[in-house]
Amino acid sequence: MAGAADCGSVKMAEAERSAETLKEKANNYFKEKDYENAIKYYSEAVELNPDNAIYYGNRSLAYLRTECYGYALADATLALELDKNYIKGYYRRATSNMALGKFKAALKDYETVVKVRPNDKDAKLKYQECSKIVKQKAFERAIASDELKRSVVDSLDIESMTIEDEYLGPKLEEGGKITLKFMKEMMGWFKDQKKLHRKCAYQILVQVKEVLSKLPSLVEITLKETETITICGDTHGQYYDLLNIFELNGLPSETNPYLFNGDFVDRGSFSVEVILTLFGFKLLFPDCFYLLRGNHETDNMNQMYGFEGEVKAKYTAQMFELFSEVFQWLPLAQSINGKVLVMHGGLFSEDGVTLDDIRKINRNRQPPDSGPMCDLLWSDPQALDGRSVSKRGVSCQFGPDVTKRFLEQNQLDYIIRSHEMKSEGYEVTHNGQCITVFSAPNYCDQMGNKGAYIHLKGSDLKPEFHQFAAVPHPNVKPMAYANSLMQMGMM
Repeated sequence: MAGAADCGSVKMAEAERSAETLKEKANNYFKEKDYENAIKYYSEAVELNPDNAIYYGNRSLAYLRTECYGYALADATLALELDKNYIKGYYRRATSNMALGKFKAALKDYETVVKVRPNDKDAKLKYQECSKIVKQKAFERAIASDELKRSVVDSLDIESMTIEDEYLGPKLEEGGKITLKFMKEMMGWFKDQKKLHRKCAYQILVQVKEVLSKLPSLVEITLKETETITICGDTHGQYYDLLNIFELNGLPSETNPYLFNGDFVDRGSFSVEVILTLFGFKLLFPDCFYLLRGNHETDNMNQMYGFEGEVKAKYTAQMFELFSEVFQWLPLAQSINGKVLVMHGGLFSEDGVTLDDIRKINRNRQPPDSGPMCDLLWSDPQALDGRSVSKRGVSCQFGPDVTKRFLEQNQLDYIIRSHEMKSEGYEVTHNGQCITVFSAPNYCDQMGNKGAYIHLKGSDLKPEFHQFAAVPHPNVKPMAYANSLMQMGMM
């Protein structure tokens, strides 16, 4: 018996050594920002030694870097179940909850760290910042339940805003009219890192809110046989890459229509420039330039990932409130020739959803935690049939069978969605019935991916993929305006 026990101990020791080797391999991949391989080798380490909290904690951080907040939360929780004194586990779990907008749960973990490490300045700062957000959210809820919120537009007096003589930048024409000349001047002005006058920014926002509010939740267009539309995915505040798309593919026009599929802002630090450019083109070409809402056109995401901070730094808190109002009117989906459906996230947590159900969605709000509106913004495809819990911790993952049933029920050919970084800029899955397009190359200056856009011709609706690489941008790092709680440390 003793021999058998010794043999078991030797095998266990060997497994632990092998697991450590795998962890070091994963750490090296993490340092190289190859998070997929880091996750792979942390997972192999976990299989060999499932009782080591550090492996789960490290994998949790890798999941956070790939925006798999649900998986990150689960790993951080497992790490703490194995070792309640593993301080980084509390940080990881708090960061995951912050990313998911679960601020009270995050506060509880920061509170634990502060109690254990009362002299830790970083922990104290994070606790104070999170506490401030929790109080702010409670205040916002109280106001919302107390009275119907007035629009920022009602409190603006744009006419009385004066444009100073020293401002040499672009101005809208009389009556706030957008022209192609203004758009070209504005794009050049932004390229030189100059700020559009606040009066012009407000003029754009007020007008685009009016235009978007008249649109249905499901926009339906018909391309003629000779027409082609360009569909772009996430741009995430990467203004210079947006300019490159227009350089490669031509400026928007009545004969060169575009659809931008959400996530215009956050992470990249030129989000204001991206969104004002896109809104300007929406006003110039309202019937051939299309914008859909992404999960980052929402208050919680903007608060954490930089857009709110950027608007406040470049303009004012009041202007961010107006952006928030405008985002709520962005349509949620678009059908092309009744055969292709475009949305930012993906399909639904339950079968049976029809195009008519999408048409009926009341979108003028922050998205709920579940249901069709949430799914359109947040869900992801998976390789296996059926549905599973979302890696993001919101909505679900849907398989090829789910896609097939939805398309058959709604007499569609395929869906186009964005929402996920792809190394080639696009990916075709679910037997050609689910296409992902992502238009932010070298995402966050670190992922090394290509960007892509799709051409769809009215004659056959067959997708043509065009890839492009990242271009240089001024030395302003991504996440420069993000909440400090989202600045995550290493191992």
